[in-house]
Amino acid sequence: MKLLLEGRVIWEGHVEGEALATRQPISFYGGVDPETGRIIEKGHELEGVSISDKILVFPYGKGSTVGSYILLRLKKRGLAPRAIINQKCEPIIAVGVIIAEIPCVDLIDVGRISTGDILRIDGPRVEIWKRMPKP
Repeated sequence: MKLLLEGRVIWEGHVEGEALATRQPISFYGGVDPETGRIIEKGHELEGVSISDKILVFPYGKGSTVGSYILLRLKKRGLAPRAIINQKCEPIIAVGVIIAEIPCVDLIDVGRISTGDILRIDGPRVEIWKRMPKP
């Protein structure tokens, strides 16, 4: 099944890849290890999972403004997400995706995207191919 959503472009991009989705906000400063690209925030539903090369889907960012530079550091190390989709992209994430040139779209109903879905971002459009449950 294919869905099409349209949002607002924070950083333009044309990307396809696998979704890594969470319903919890993410703090890049203290919540993501810049050396490994893994979520390290204790108790986060993605704790221990790598965000590298995934289309990271989460409602909004949280935490320190240093998080913007963690995104840049991840990009320089080849550990950044392929793209980011938010419900509402707040300034920390917006600055991070702009300086790191990571495609980002917000104003998307992130509850419609699940881990494993295949996504295609083309400017403000997000195409979603839903992952089929295993029989």
